Amino acid sequence: MKKLFFIPAIIFFAGLFGGCYYDNEEDLYPQSSQCDTTNVTYETKIAPIMENNCNSCHNQVSANAGVFTDNYQDLKTIAENGQLWGAVNHEPGYTPMPKDAEQLPDCDLKKIRIWIDNGTPRN
Repeated sequence: MKKLFFIPAIIFFAGLFGGCYYDNEEDLYPQSSQCDTTNVTYETKIAPIMENNCNSCHNQVSANAGVFTDNYQDLKTIAENGQLWGAVNHEPGYTPMPKDAEQLPDCDLKKIRIWIDNGTPRN
């Protein structure tokens, strides 16, 4: 009878203490928690963000709302007049972009903000 009591007790305590292991996101996903904000230019960081999130709707063929994000000059214009930041940051008075999708990841928003603050450099 004692053996029957010890086996469940061992299993219980092993599960109890084995389930108390905690990790933080940085330890589990080291690459996902890093945001490279060095050398933020249109070519290096901003064009890929636009390609992945904006250009399918805002390009020379189908310019929704007359907004183009697929080239430097047009994107620079909407960046400098505040339209880009207002839309991607979901600010009041702007249509939230990407449309019908989650807000861009914080890292992408940080890169866009840096790019705008640095004067929208091309290279």
